[in-house]
Order: sequence, then structure tokens, then C-alpha cells
Amino acid sequence: MGKSILIVDDSASVRQVVSIALKQKGYDVIEGSDGKDALAKLTGQKVHLIISDVNMPNMDGISLVKAVKAMPAYKFTPIVMLTTESQEAKKKEGQMAGAKAWIVKPFRPDQLLDVVQKLVLP
Repeated sequence: MGKSILIVDDSASVRQVVSIALKQKGYDVIEGSDGKDALAKLTGQKVHLIISDVNMPNMDGISLVKAVKAMPAYKFTPIVMLTTESQEAKKKEGQMAGAKAWIVKPFRPDQLLDVVQKLVLP
């Protein structure tokens, strides 16, 4: 069984691009359309990494990071923000909430995979 990665983005096309890149490297992918949907999918199974957008309806990415970090089963799960947001204040807010990395869209799949491989240890 491969390592599981949760992708959270309200854009189906972004989820698809990220999912394809990860699946080609052997990762199992779970998809969430926003923070609330993602939390509903965190049911105790092992998730090795979460990749989340910041700006989403229902629950934004930074609120999701805070909620995940409050869950005992997932408080040590690394979270990468994949977003159009590039302001330092927003990055700092994400970092304070517990995000480990920040990738600005548009991104290259190899750039994302480099970050994934650093955070998902074999």
C-alpha cells in the first residue's frame, strides 16, 4: 500500500493535476473539495501528507490546518499550502497555524513532488 496524500482544493482541475502527478509516483490520493469536506474524510486512517489550497468556500485552508492540528490522529501530519496567495503575511499565518511548506500557483508538478518527497519519508 502506498503513502496516502489528501488533496484539498475547490478547483477540480487543480485536484486532477496534483492527483495525476502523485499517482504516477505511487501515492494513494484522497480528494476534498474544501476544508469541511477534507475534515469529513479524515476518519482515523493514516494520511502521510495534506496538500491544501488557502481560498476555498465553507472552510479555508488556514482554518483547515488549525482543525487538523487539533485532531490527535493528525496533529503531526505535514501540511503543504498550494495557493495563489504569495503575501508574506498570509504565509506567516499559514506557518503559525502549522503548515510546513507553501507553494504558489501556478506550479510545476516536479516542484510539488520535490516538496512531497521531502515531507513524506519512506
